[in-house]
Amino acid sequence: MSSTTTSVPSHELGSLLHSLSWTIHRILPSAAGLDPLPTSELVVLMRIHAQPGLTVSELAVQLGLRQSNASAAVKALVGRGLVERKTSPSDRRLALLYPTEVAQKNKKLIEEAWSGSISTALLKLPAEQVQAIVAAAAALAALEEELRAELAAAQ
Repeated sequence: MSSTTTSVPSHELGSLLHSLSWTIHRILPSAAGLDPLPTSELVVLMRIHAQPGLTVSELAVQLGLRQSNASAAVKALVGRGLVERKTSPSDRRLALLYPTEVAQKNKKLIEEAWSGSISTALLKLPAEQVQAIVAAAAALAALEEELRAELAAAQ
């Protein structure tokens, strides 16, 4: 660990971030009045929202999934009406993945529930903890990007 890190060991931080992610994943869709998606489908859908127009192969590489697992998640999301496949204009053999209008509406509902639920929880914390969480947002985003880059490099 560098001299700028806190006394929290990285394995404890990893476990804490995983637990927080799991809590958000399981609680908040139901708070928005939606059925929770299996984790693999949620991750795939989030990536498609972030980068519309990916192929299944690109999606699998970016998420570190086997192509068959990515394909199965996409198939399930298409079946739920949350993802649509469109033929690539440059290569008609490729199917590009896009979120549907329903998925975009659901994303907005979930984001509003996240915002409301997280804001409510933050109001119950001491001000210095809230400030620390808000200040950590950029660093957590950088950590995610670094981990994604490592994952892509390992493919």
